[in-house]
Amino acid sequence: MGNSETTRTPAIVLAQGANALGVLRSLQMAGVPAYVACPPDDLVTRSRWYRPTPGARPWDGTLGATGLQALRDMPLEQAVLIPGADDAALWLADLPQHELAARFRVSSSSRETQELLQDKSRFAQFLGETDIPHPPTFHIASAADIEAIPFARLDRLFIKPVNSQQFSDILGVKGVRVSGRDELLRVWQQLQAHGFGLMAQEYVPGGADDHYFVDGFRDAGGRLTGLFARRRYRIHPIDFGNSSYCQSIPLAAVEAPVRDLSKLLAQVNYRGIFSAEFKRDARDGQYRILEVNSRAWTYVEFASRCGVNVCEMAWHDALGLPVTAAPAIYPVGAGCVNLPRDIRSLREQPPGARAPALAVMRQWAKAHFHAFRLDDPLPGLVVAADIVAMQWRRMLRHLRAMRGRGPEASPLDKAPSDSS
Repeated sequence: MGNSETTRTPAIVLAQGANALGVLRSLQMAGVPAYVACPPDDLVTRSRWYRPTPGARPWDGTLGATGLQALRDMPLEQAVLIPGADDAALWLADLPQHELAARFRVSSSSRETQELLQDKSRFAQFLGETDIPHPPTFHIASAADIEAIPFARLDRLFIKPVNSQQFSDILGVKGVRVSGRDELLRVWQQLQAHGFGLMAQEYVPGGADDHYFVDGFRDAGGRLTGLFARRRYRIHPIDFGNSSYCQSIPLAAVEAPVRDLSKLLAQVNYRGIFSAEFKRDARDGQYRILEVNSRAWTYVEFASRCGVNVCEMAWHDALGLPVTAAPAIYPVGAGCVNLPRDIRSLREQPPGARAPALAVMRQWAKAHFHAFRLDDPLPGLVVAADIVAMQWRRMLRHLRAMRGRGPEASPLDKAPSDSS
């Protein structure tokens, strides 16, 4: 861990929900003291390891001028900041050029690189200049752009945002499927009215289990010191949601994605934590890259439990310390489940496509959980209470419907959300 001075350097987790909980637990596993900058009622505050940022007024994670002032006022000589959201990662990219850089350290790429990966339209344009397989993508700034899309040469299309975090936070999905040019125009007009920057992309054929992820860390010297691969098996919402159940797979099973991602990260001079999503195209077997998250992701604790602790790597790299590479061989077939999301996923699947209940129960029995953990039980109990309340509300609506009063949709009947 370095000398006694650097081991006392704390980390500040700049995230919320399952992402914050995963980063905090990963740092705890590495023996790194940590604080969390988040709202006071966030799920992570239930963790036994949660500590608000020090000072008269704990930082709630607000960025911009408020965040800079919170850092100035913090009674810490030095700390490492680790982001778990896109906006936080982009904000921290400017910190190395700020007056606070001597006190607050980050393992981050430049703002230019962060913007390239986060702006889905720019990222698609960049991919178009490489030989990395990717789905055809079309930026939409006007109705004329929609008219120019070659529908006859494409499979199904969907509309997606330039900024996925804002879109997902508001609508709860990552995209909206459209059946043709007229529907694309109508949906684009509706979403544009809400201020979203939008693009159309060909939907890569295949199911949830055709999605593969390559997660890891690239240090300041350009070394890939951690790589972890997983395969998605269930998702919610269906098609355009986040993983609800996935399993670790060997790196040898995703040689092409690892090769393409390594080349991409080198081209943009990437530094820091990353999580890249690929989808295997059922038409030709190619792994098409969909996105690269440039911050800690929802399953980051799962990777740490399997021996690839990228949060520890980010802490070392930010402090200018050598980063020890994780083993290329890790437990394969380990599962991880977001239980509230997985319950919804299973409930909404067509009966013929739904996995047998006994098989699902076996998966859950052997899986790691996002919130449930015996040595840190309270976050799991909070999530369990939410599941019970969700099921109770569903049962009450069913009883009302049986009595002839009709179902009553409730915005409360929603599983806790997270970010992949």
